[in-house]
Amino acid sequence: MQDLAQRLRQLRRRHGLSQRELAKRSGVSNAMISLIENGRSNPSMGLMRRILEGIPVSMSEFFSETPIEERKVFFHHHELTQIGSGAISFLQVGSDLATRRLQLLYERYAPGADTGSSMLSHDAEEGGLILSGNLEVTVGESTRVLGPGEAFLFDSQTPHRFRNTGSKECVLVTACTPPSF
Repeated sequence: MQDLAQRLRQLRRRHGLSQRELAKRSGVSNAMISLIENGRSNPSMGLMRRILEGIPVSMSEFFSETPIEERKVFFHHHELTQIGSGAISFLQVGSDLATRRLQLLYERYAPGADTGSSMLSHDAEEGGLILSGNLEVTVGESTRVLGPGEAFLFDSQTPHRFRNTGSKECVLVTACTPPSF
């Protein structure tokens, strides 16, 4: 039953569906989908078929997928995924974010590096902690230069921008939920 729960959760997330959206599409209650994904209910074949039609995926496709491997928990520096390089470098913890609700990044901003004059905006929340150097963070109408040990946390739908105004590289760790890349 646990394998079925993991398979359904992973498939739903891979298709970018919330439990509520899948419930609406399949005509099955949100509570029932939650119970199944948490391994607390063993659905009949008819119920599973209705749920999978909301994705849409056939029963044979669902059960023929390769079993879900255990998620990796620990990462060496060389196992971080490079998702951006140059004046701004992003190293991501983990590579498959389709089944994750959190994106964790190790970021480096060279002196003068800037996310651009156009403000960023996306559907998420994000936060970060400055490890070294300084970073100018603009969120909406507020701008502040943060140094080591200082942090930020905001709704990413608010237009924002990051810029290293210092003469030294800025290193920080950030988290974004849900993943934005």
